Amino acid sequence: MPSFRITLIIGALHSGIAPDSVLPHLTAAAAELTTVEASDLAVVAGSPRAIVRFTADDAAMALRVGDRVLVAARTHVEPVSWQVTERVTTRWYPVR
Repeated sequence: MPSFRITLIIGALHSGIAPDSVLPHLTAAAAELTTVEASDLAVVAGSPRAIVRFTADDAAMALRVGDRVLVAARTHVEPVSWQVTERVTTRWYPVR
C-alpha cells in the first residue's frame, strides 16, 4: 500500500493548548481513517513542523486523510502551510 505524509508548518498554539498535545492529536485524526506509520515534530528554520506518515489506497484517499488532519490541527494551532506528499521509491512527491 502506498505511503503518504502530511507536513504542517505550525504557527501559534491556541490558548490553553499544551505543546505536547498537538502531535498526538494530529496522529489520532489520521488514525480515524487509515493506518499511521509514523509521526514526528521537528524545528526547521525556526518553525515547528509536524509530520504524520500514513498509508492510503490512492491519492484521493490521502487527500481526505490530509484534510482530516488539517481540520484537527486548526482546533489546536494555526497552520501556516501544509502539503500532502507520496513516497515513490526514496523520494516524496506532492499529491495534487
